[in-house]
Amino acid sequence: MDFLPSLAILLVTAKSIEWLFEKAEVHPIIAHVLTGILLGPFALGVIRPTEQLGVLADFGLIMMMLYMGLTSNFSAIAQNTRKAVVVASLGVAFSFALGFLTVLYFGWGVTTAVFIGITLGNTAIEVTSGVLAKERVRREVSSILMGAAFADDIMAVYLIGIITALAGDGLNALSFGILTVKIFAFIGATLLVSEYVFKRARWFYSIVRDLNVFFTFTLILTFTLAIIAQWAGLNQIIGAYLAGLTISRLRERKDPLVVTRIKLNELIEDLQVVLTEFFIPLFFIYVGLMFNPPVRGIRPTLIVALYLAAVLGKLLGCGLGSRLFGLSGRDSILIGIGMGGRGSLELAILTFGLGAGLIDQVLFASFIVVSMLTALTTPLFFKAYLKRMKAKA
Repeated sequence: MDFLPSLAILLVTAKSIEWLFEKAEVHPIIAHVLTGILLGPFALGVIRPTEQLGVLADFGLIMMMLYMGLTSNFSAIAQNTRKAVVVASLGVAFSFALGFLTVLYFGWGVTTAVFIGITLGNTAIEVTSGVLAKERVRREVSSILMGAAFADDIMAVYLIGIITALAGDGLNALSFGILTVKIFAFIGATLLVSEYVFKRARWFYSIVRDLNVFFTFTLILTFTLAIIAQWAGLNQIIGAYLAGLTISRLRERKDPLVVTRIKLNELIEDLQVVLTEFFIPLFFIYVGLMFNPPVRGIRPTLIVALYLAAVLGKLLGCGLGSRLFGLSGRDSILIGIGMGGRGSLELAILTFGLGAGLIDQVLFASFIVVSMLTALTTPLFFKAYLKRMKAKA
């Protein structure tokens, strides 16, 4: 099928399924991935993942990472910095260990197990924030949840660099050390510039004031940092995410007239329409189109094991981290449940791994199912446990 008819069919189908799922409060990512699976080679075979669709999906991924950075609150972690970092770190560590051991148990090699462990360690901040938007919890719990999800994203930026190196010439002790220095130097330099330009510099006000100029500047910064990240041997999406994150620091700017915050919100609102309705869905649709495991290769036991590793890794790790700081058992479990969702960033890493040959179609397909399941069940578990807590109280 030609490119434009394929594009039209994919988008119309995706938005129709999303509208149906919206009534049941199902995350739109699930609708978009399902569209690709249904219309792609695995099910109906109507549309194939062509190079043209792949280019649009790659651009959608870059813009999605920009949007994630723009909507992140850099200062959110400052309220409970130590707690959030420890909770996030233990959640990543436990999820990595369980994911690593699961993949090894089912017969894959160490490199593949490391990749899946890294991918499993991240929390989807969009799922966590969506849960908190609908459910009322204590301020300390919500602060730790958002701070830990944000810290997870920063760790994911580092781990994506590690994954990129794994896909290249591999890693030894020396190259691992050099890569670590490069990643933290790049992140540190970017955040340092953001501190003195976006947060303090007066001349930047003239750029922010004109929304058209501000929009153009944002795109230029996004692709500049994406290119620099690639030159440094990292992944382009690291640069795109950091571009959004640095611009989001305008929220911290001291502005009596609140002009910078207003303009930042206008920029996000304008971007939101074109991104959430076109580019971001295209990325997830393309992920679904790439879903094509052999029917006999689908292993329900593997899916169940990975799902348990994803949920229990966050429940045990984040719950333990919360208990270390004196939170009650109930609040600790609530935080562990709230950190259990997987979503956009995990699917981005997964797509990269498939293209780089780090994983095969069976693991790719299994992890897609696991991501959709966690995005679906995390809000349900969170709501049910919160209701139980309130009933006991």
